[in-house]
Amino acid sequence: MAYDELSRVFAALADPTRRGVVARLATGDATVGELASPYGMTVQAVSKHLKVLEDAGLVSRTGDSHRRPCHLEANVFDLMTGWIERYRREAEARFARLDGVLVDLDALDNPRRTPGHSTRPHSTATKTTNSQEEKRS
Repeated sequence: MAYDELSRVFAALADPTRRGVVARLATGDATVGELASPYGMTVQAVSKHLKVLEDAGLVSRTGDSHRRPCHLEANVFDLMTGWIERYRREAEARFARLDGVLVDLDALDNPRRTPGHSTRPHSTATKTTNSQEEKRS
């Protein structure tokens, strides 16, 4: 899927009415009139939203001239999911590396601690407690 196509898909889904239409079509095909009824919109207004969804490849209409039901093209979601998943994996890898760095820093600051304990910044209360422990030793 080219970047421009992906941009059109995300732009189409940026509108809450269009997301609602997609959610409705996920349960099954529907006519424009059926899609318009929960929104209190005219058929023409919903048709404009459908046109945006069609241009993005999310929705298709069959050739039945009387009903012309709308159909959700689920394969587009597979492409979107693949794109999102790629960046989710990269973000998780960055967080894992950061966790490792924080554990290493914590181990350097607290040699008595075993790795894997809290990586939160040390407060003055912690430093006071550490000083008191040293005096006891």
